[in-house]
Amino acid sequence: MPPFSVLHVCLGNICRSPMAERLLALRVSERAGEDAADLILSQSCGIGTWHTGQRMNGPAARELRGRGGSDSGFRARHMSREHVETADVILTATGEQVEYVAAEFPDALARTFLVRHFGRLAEAMTDDELPDSDGSPEAVYARGLAMVALADARRDTVEALELDDPWGESPEVFRRIGDEIDEALRPFVVRLLS
Repeated sequence: MPPFSVLHVCLGNICRSPMAERLLALRVSERAGEDAADLILSQSCGIGTWHTGQRMNGPAARELRGRGGSDSGFRARHMSREHVETADVILTATGEQVEYVAAEFPDALARTFLVRHFGRLAEAMTDDELPDSDGSPEAVYARGLAMVALADARRDTVEALELDDPWGESPEVFRRIGDEIDEALRPFVVRLLS
């Protein structure tokens, strides 16, 4: 039941997935205001354990703050069964992470996508293919589930692009990754909250 739960996944949960987690929350709040938390639950985790409990990577946090987001209170988490089972959609950085979810949690594969792939699938959807929404948590939730089902049915219709790992790279690389995440999330947020 509401809110619609999005789980962002990368390798260590200190760069790409926390940026995506916080950027999605930011973009939803920009559109929905103080009702955002009732509509979307944006969380993240990693498939590796070596960064569990750590803060967001410094360059990732700076990039996020530069876009208006906040890294406050963030701590890296390792993926657990509970994270996967409670997620309505799982958005990963790479195909390796999709394969990890498929191997560990096969029932979740139909709702697991590369974040850039899901964004392109959402961009191709039209409002008349989705349930009408009055903006209530229940309507947004139903619309989100319909988007995931439609994206799953259309997986092969657009190219599945990955997010490079920016860890240890220049600020320009972090900026590019931030742009790619924002670009992927924008059509998702617009379609979900239409």
